[in-house]
Amino acid sequence: MKTPRDLSGQELAKALRKLGYVVTRQHGSHLRVTTQQGGEHHEVVPNHSPIKLGTLKGILRNVSQHHRMSVAQLMETLDL
Repeated sequence: MKTPRDLSGQELAKALRKLGYVVTRQHGSHLRVTTQQGGEHHEVVPNHSPIKLGTLKGILRNVSQHHRMSVAQLMETLDL
């Protein structure tokens, strides 16, 4: 599955709500999202449009590892 190249930080934070992530704080142009599902997990999402591809791939990789699924399964779950 191909990684989207035009995803903004707000859109990613909204998509992550499906996995229980909520924005817990914002510092400058970065959002911190947190979930309690499967144990507490924090991730920092840049509030840029679009998110750089390498940054997006890193965030998706970290989230998929926390939820014990592949990146492709995660992208399918989030409808990306």
